[in-house]
Amino acid sequence: MKKTIVMAAAALAVAGFASTSAMAQDAAAGEKVAKKCLACHTFEKGGAHKVGPNLFGAVHHKPGEGAEGFKFSDGFLAATAKGFEWTDENLMAYLEDPTAFLRATSGDDKARSKMTFKLKDEKERQDVIAYLKTLKD
Repeated sequence: MKKTIVMAAAALAVAGFASTSAMAQDAAAGEKVAKKCLACHTFEKGGAHKVGPNLFGAVHHKPGEGAEGFKFSDGFLAATAKGFEWTDENLMAYLEDPTAFLRATSGDDKARSKMTFKLKDEKERQDVIAYLKTLKD
């Protein structure tokens, strides 16, 4: 029994390491996927806000910080008031369906995101997250 538990834990640890490593290796692919986002976002340091905020450094601080001058939706502000952080899991959920994420996180079933684009493909979301993590000083 103990041997089975230890082997299962080791397998999970290896799988977690492998998925994290694979995700980090796909930042270049994520940069290509992020071109879909250029209509609403900029990615360079000091870039202007558009319909969405500039995303340089966005995943390296609390949600909404570092986007001075951008008016976030009430739903986003309600979710940030609940204290959510930009973890990989939260980013995956947000990118898949921003409004559903905000509704679940804020507890307000009428909350809406300004971001209407949904990045449905799981691999593309992983790649974009890896790319966003490279955007820092």
